[in-house]
Amino acid sequence: MSLTVKRNKFRFYPDPKRIITRFYRPSSDERVEMIIKNILNLSEEETYLVLDQTLKNFSKRHRNISKVLEKNYNEIKEIVKRLRVNHKTVSKKKKLLIGAYFTQEYSIESAAFFNPSIVLDPDQFNLEEGQNRVIISFRATGEGHISSIVFRSAIIDKDNNISVIEPGYLVDVPETIKRYVYDKKRFKHKFEEIEHDGAILNKILDRLNDKFIYGELMGSIVEVLKDGKLSEFDKGEINRIKWFATSHYETTYSLDTALSERVIFPVSYSETNGIEDARFVKFTNDDGKITYYATYTAYNGRAILSTLLETKDFYNFKIEPLNGKYAINKGLALFPRKINGKYAMISRYDGYANYIMFSDNLNVWQTAKKIQEPTFPWEFTKIGNAGSPLETEKGWLLITHSVGPMRRYSLGAILLDLEDPSKVIARLEEPLLMPNEDERDGYVPNIVYSCGSIILNNELIIPYAISDYASTFATISMDELFDEMVFE
Repeated sequence: MSLTVKRNKFRFYPDPKRIITRFYRPSSDERVEMIIKNILNLSEEETYLVLDQTLKNFSKRHRNISKVLEKNYNEIKEIVKRLRVNHKTVSKKKKLLIGAYFTQEYSIESAAFFNPSIVLDPDQFNLEEGQNRVIISFRATGEGHISSIVFRSAIIDKDNNISVIEPGYLVDVPETIKRYVYDKKRFKHKFEEIEHDGAILNKILDRLNDKFIYGELMGSIVEVLKDGKLSEFDKGEINRIKWFATSHYETTYSLDTALSERVIFPVSYSETNGIEDARFVKFTNDDGKITYYATYTAYNGRAILSTLLETKDFYNFKIEPLNGKYAINKGLALFPRKINGKYAMISRYDGYANYIMFSDNLNVWQTAKKIQEPTFPWEFTKIGNAGSPLETEKGWLLITHSVGPMRRYSLGAILLDLEDPSKVIARLEEPLLMPNEDERDGYVPNIVYSCGSIILNNELIIPYAISDYASTFATISMDELFDEMVFE
């Protein structure tokens, strides 16, 4: 293949210094009570000394550590009340110290920094001629293989030289988390798609209006649980309903955080084992307004849930599950605009081949049509997308990933018809990118993987992961790419 792939020497590596705070709770209430009792027995002077040293040790590592400690105290204050202690008489210092014992640091990037996607930043001010500011998202993985979404900002000049902005030091989780207003019919349909049983769900929903909030749902669940005849299966079903409900939420980050300081860390029960492989796309609505969407996989250690993230400014995010028969499995990628009046999405719902889906509703996907299946030896195991399709004059360029012998990953490319993207009109017959000798070793060997590319200055810019450990960039001339594609 004569296609020239320019690999950038810059590497994004995991950084164990990137830390957040998490609420920590021992496994038994008995241990929690013992810790609280020991703190309450301290004199005010002893309390001050321990708290003062704690604040000195951690205040420079977090933006507002006192606020964190107070929040985590509130998480376990019911245990304080259970000890027959008047919560109102507990001093502020003791509350903060109790909160400190139920707080831990977590290094979000300690294990891997991979699977990037790239979009134009909504902020394009104060740039020189020919420059573009971009946002690069990554899957960051820490202890226990828990994944989150993190960001970096970069500037690309007229020659496609990429300058990555040094990340901020203080990393922040959302300032607020707001639960969702649910639609009863959609909630019921999606839950039944996942669990295939709606008997106990009907009992819960019958008590609610067509629109309801999280607190009302929990109130109905409490009433249903009063039934002493519930089976263990019913109780398990109720836990699954609570798990599903927490997957709808909104988050807001403080305006004084830099982009690189915002981390979308698992919030809901559906995400407890991680947020995987977000594919961001800059979506242009019919009225010309811009919304950024990302599809990602939420994983709780038992089941996966295809999820849609929405933002306009990268400060405020709305998250909810995708609905429909074919909104399943990993690797969904949204087209950057409607096609013939419908939303369009690339899917690999069977875990093997690429499909296209169309829908009138961004959140509901009920039909799918196969457009590509493994054809060449380097893709016999399975294929999928490597991010949202890119619009060009010749067609929709879809970068693909595929798996060949020895589970070696490659990136490829196909071209879809602009008006009818269910038609493949051209393809590469050899890989666009394979791991070279410097990229074969890592957390998972022999993998190159991307969640989204961009076209600037007539070049394709692909951010990609190296063996599920680090990340870098490659650029390819669009003219060369089209010259290498075989048109059908």
